[in-house]
Amino acid sequence: MDYGKVLNGLHEALSLEFIFVPMMLVRVVYEDIIGGKCVIYCETREDGICLEGTEMLVMNLTHFSWYVCEFEKGYSVVLPEKLQTGKWNVYRSACSPFKLVTRFPDHPDIGTLHENFVHAVDTFRDYKYLGTRIRVDGTIGEYKWMTYGEAGTARAAIGSGLLFHGIPKGSCVGFYFINRPEWLIVDYACSAYSLVSVPLYDTLGPDAVKYIVNHADVKAIFCVPQTLNSLRGFFNEIPSVHLIVVYFRNLLTESLNKKRSVVGGMDNELPSLPPSTDIQIVTYAKLLSEGRGNPQPFSPPNPNDVATICYTSGTTGTPKDNMELMNDLVALRPTIFCSVPRLYNRIYAGAVKSSGPLKERLFNAAYNSKRQAIMNGIHLRLDICVFPFCPLLEGNNPSPLWDKLVFNKIKAKLGGRVRFFSSGASPLSPDILDFLKICFGGRVLEGYGMTESSCVISMMDEGDNLSGHVGSPNPACEIKLVDVPEMNYTSDDEPHPRGEICVRGPILFQGYYKDEVHTKEVLDEDGWLHTGDIGLWLPGGRLKIIDSLNSSLVAIVSVDQDVLKTWAATEGIKVIYLPLLYIAGKSWILFYKDLEQLCNDRTARAAVLSDMDAIGREAQAMLLD
Repeated sequence: MDYGKVLNGLHEALSLEFIFVPMMLVRVVYEDIIGGKCVIYCETREDGICLEGTEMLVMNLTHFSWYVCEFEKGYSVVLPEKLQTGKWNVYRSACSPFKLVTRFPDHPDIGTLHENFVHAVDTFRDYKYLGTRIRVDGTIGEYKWMTYGEAGTARAAIGSGLLFHGIPKGSCVGFYFINRPEWLIVDYACSAYSLVSVPLYDTLGPDAVKYIVNHADVKAIFCVPQTLNSLRGFFNEIPSVHLIVVYFRNLLTESLNKKRSVVGGMDNELPSLPPSTDIQIVTYAKLLSEGRGNPQPFSPPNPNDVATICYTSGTTGTPKDNMELMNDLVALRPTIFCSVPRLYNRIYAGAVKSSGPLKERLFNAAYNSKRQAIMNGIHLRLDICVFPFCPLLEGNNPSPLWDKLVFNKIKAKLGGRVRFFSSGASPLSPDILDFLKICFGGRVLEGYGMTESSCVISMMDEGDNLSGHVGSPNPACEIKLVDVPEMNYTSDDEPHPRGEICVRGPILFQGYYKDEVHTKEVLDEDGWLHTGDIGLWLPGGRLKIIDSLNSSLVAIVSVDQDVLKTWAATEGIKVIYLPLLYIAGKSWILFYKDLEQLCNDRTARAAVLSDMDAIGREAQAMLLD
């Protein structure tokens, strides 16, 4: 075939100002692609047509199918969603521009969580895997480790124990305790025996737990003594539950002196049950023993089977703070730190407090110097490994002197070994992101996602020094922005396209459990998940979150709660309608005859607004609030 004639004809037909290259030549033009040029991907097919995930621009030329995509400076590629519109509005990761990733590239045989863990056990059987520190008299003890092999053995025993108690394949299993090794082991057991895990959140209260258990038809629940006490209050109201497994932490000296962890704890005395209930209660240790004595072969799920059902708390859940947080982190000395902005805000607030003008001036000089060195001295290179087009970070420490004089003291607040930070769940201030990068000398990546998308929709690239965005698309999904005319957001906005963030790909959930109405509200007929968040595209194909379709509702709820927490004397507050509050005891109230005059007075309204603004800023509320 005369590729020159084909390319020239295609160029004239499309009238596009791009360079077109056949797939067999792509590997020699990476530099041109990174420069923002275009590539065509062609595959020989009998019918000459090839559609992958989306209806892209396709030309049938002598049994060749042509994909066209525009590369955005190495971070994202842009594709047309539909041929008839000719609108280039779908973004994919530059790491996988021609198809959405569904498997590990180097392990295409792994398609489920069970297969992934089996591979890990076979590969790292004798390596340390799960470590715990048992507190004795309020102190932190040495790590007690389980290997991958030991975790795999416990996983098989727990799964076999559940089958021994008559929990059938496909049943839902509740997890009513905080993160611990047993949480993971039970989850692996569910994956190995085709059971569905259902996390139960103690922070939501007993009514929410009861609702989740009944809605998901949970058959078995794993808990600890504290959460068991909550369950005992409504045993008769959760008829689907047949088995409760209680984990007791082993605090005996005998287990503390052992070199490795004793998983599951001791077989402690269990509470008596009401005679009217059919629920059986066993300890975690006993279930392990029963499973070992009655081993059952794995019954793993298919890739399309349900793995877990997650219930979200909405916008009004209140996270609980740990007052011993910083001491715990220093003792833990983590190297990889994954958290949410709330915690990073606290780290930032504690570190920037100065103890005098001299130290403050020294810190500012060091901070500005290292920031400039990072921005000027780090460059991108092209590294073609698992995926092409992945820019990675090069360069040495840009400021070793300042680290020694200033920043190592700040690093010590987290144990001194952190080399990687990641943040998600809500926007992280660019100032705080830069602070973490400069003061701790590690990589700081911010991501964006939601439960419905298996968490990760986009993530910053390691070599990207620009702050204030959430990166490029996950290679397993594609993103587009949909116009929201009522909020004046459109894909034609200049200089950056704006709109509601919509996601499509194999990472999406199947739908809301037993709720077809709400499923159809967020998943359209073309398979796009409408997130309700507003974003814009920055240069290079980076996504930035700027607003939310439900921002007004969230703002009212969050500000209302923060105001009420601050003005704690609720007997002296009469809420009329937001943001107007009548507060007994404030001196300026005494100057008015009635509430109507007070509310209409500009001075009083300004005073209330100023107070609420201060409260909102302290609570890290968005400016829109």
